[in-house]
Amino acid sequence: MSVLVFAEATQGQFKKAAFEALTYGRQTAELLGTACHALVLGPADNLAQLGRYGAQKVWHVTHDHLASFDSQSWAAAIAQAAEKTGASVVIMSHTSTGKSIAGRVAIRLGAGSVSGASQVPSLEGNELHVVKPVFSGKAYATFAIKTEKKVISVMGNAVRPEEVGGEAPVEQLSIEVPAPRVQVVEVQRVEGQVPLPEAEIVVSGGRGLKGPENWGMIEELAKVLGAATACSRPVADAGWRPHHEHVGQTGIAIRPNLYIAIGISGAIQHLAGVNNSKVIVVINKDPEAPFFKAADYGVVGDAFEVVPRLIEAIKRFKAQQN
Repeated sequence: MSVLVFAEATQGQFKKAAFEALTYGRQTAELLGTACHALVLGPADNLAQLGRYGAQKVWHVTHDHLASFDSQSWAAAIAQAAEKTGASVVIMSHTSTGKSIAGRVAIRLGAGSVSGASQVPSLEGNELHVVKPVFSGKAYATFAIKTEKKVISVMGNAVRPEEVGGEAPVEQLSIEVPAPRVQVVEVQRVEGQVPLPEAEIVVSGGRGLKGPENWGMIEELAKVLGAATACSRPVADAGWRPHHEHVGQTGIAIRPNLYIAIGISGAIQHLAGVNNSKVIVVINKDPEAPFFKAADYGVVGDAFEVVPRLIEAIKRFKAQQN
């Protein structure tokens, strides 16, 4: 019985989320004393590189029905692959794809499932104990998976990708992939940006910036930090920023290593999407802003004065390092 990691590829390329899932899968396999294999569905480049993150073998499934994503078809393919390769644990990323297929895969395998795991599991007897955030990240709960087969999706930035080996052998896996029930007419993707769930540093702005014309300093701060940009829901609703940058309970949930909130009051709906960040820095001129209660560091001051000075300080620091 092995650990099978579904390595998600976007437009044929593996992103950070796939390497995180593989690192999590390798560590889980070591815990269980078994092998870690990777599964790739559809066209992808450089499959052998997955071995560097712990895959001892890469199973590749190619089929016309995998040309575009369909949750039912892909879940069926992953479940079949798990059964055919004798996998007892299936691991995937907690991305939009993983969220839509993890439950389906678990049902097909008769497996217990935990979605959004934040730590590598522990083993107690034959049970895997998996930790995940609950109540919008306000607490953590440990779930015991008691079934023979197990399905886990891994939260972004839960583990740091680790290169531990060389390239892995790639073997074609023949399975029956059901025809998709949904026809994909068009896919629109945001290009040239680090996806927010993968970003390690995020700079976010709210209504305190007063208008879209002032967003230049947010983008400049993000540039000097190598960060992604985000915003609160009112900003996206007002059309100041695109909706794919909206983080919060009704937007994208993120867990970067550093989250800088500028001009955001910190309503509970926003906090629900960002409070799993490892470090939160808040810049707000209102000392009573709720966000300060959740912040690791807070600056009470006018963003239009604080942020430019912060940018210059970072630039000076980087110049000294060079």
